Amino acid sequence: MYLFLMQLSIADLLLTIDIVPILFHVLLHKVGVIAFPTCFVQFYIFACSECSECLLLTVMSYDRYLAICNPLSYTTIMNHSVCLKLITMNWLLSFLISMVELVSISTLEYCGAHTIDHFFCDLLPILELSCSDIRSFQVEIVLIAILVLIVPFTIVIMSYSWIICVILRIPSSTGRQKAFSTCSSHLIVVSIFYGTLFGVYVLKGQSLSISKLLSLMYTVGTPLMNPIIYSLRNTQILKAFGAFKSYVLQKI
Repeated sequence: MYLFLMQLSIADLLLTIDIVPILFHVLLHKVGVIAFPTCFVQFYIFACSECSECLLLTVMSYDRYLAICNPLSYTTIMNHSVCLKLITMNWLLSFLISMVELVSISTLEYCGAHTIDHFFCDLLPILELSCSDIRSFQVEIVLIAILVLIVPFTIVIMSYSWIICVILRIPSSTGRQKAFSTCSSHLIVVSIFYGTLFGVYVLKGQSLSISKLLSLMYTVGTPLMNPIIYSLRNTQILKAFGAFKSYVLQKI
C-alpha cells in the first residue's frame, strides 16, 4: 500500500506543479496568456496525472480486496515484484493514452479569439476553440473514457462490493471496524475523485461556474486532501498534530 501511496503522491505533485502556478497567475492578474505549445504540454501533464490516479486508485482497491477478502494469500499474490509491475504498467498506460489525446488535439485547426474561459488547458475548453470537424475525435474520447474512467470505476465498485460482503460476515463489531478502517481512507479519496470527474466529464448540463468549481476540486482540492486523509490513521501524525495543537494553545 505504501508503494502505491508514493505513486499517488507523485501523480498529485505533477498535477499541482502543472496547474497551480498558472492558476495563481490568473488569480493575481485576472487574466493569463499561454502559448499553444505550452497549453498542449500543460494538458499532457494533466492527462498523465489524471489517468495515473484513476488506474492507481483501481489497483489500490484490488489491493484492499486481497487484504480483506483473501488475507492468507495476500503476501503471495501482492508481492514486491507484482507491485512494481503494476506501477510500471500504470505509468506506461498513462503516458501512452495521454500521448494519443495530445496528438489528436494538436492535429486540429484552431481559429477565432483563442480565449479559454477556464483556469487551465482542459480538454473541453481546447475543443471549443477548434474549427475542425471533431466528431471522430469525440468517438476517440468516449473510447478512452471507457478505458480510463468507466472500467476502473467498475472494478472499484466490484472490489468494494466484495469487501462489504466480507466485512458484514465478520461476527464481532470490533473485527468489522478494524476491517473497514483499513480501506476507509481509500474509499473517501475514491468517492471525492470519481465524483468530481463524473460531474465534469460525464454529467452534462451544469453551469460553467459549477464546472470550474468541480475542476478546481479534483485538480487542487484532491491533491491537497489526499495526504491529510491518508494520514488520519497514522498514530505518529496524530501525535504530532496533538503536540502542535498543545503548543499553539500554550502560546495563546
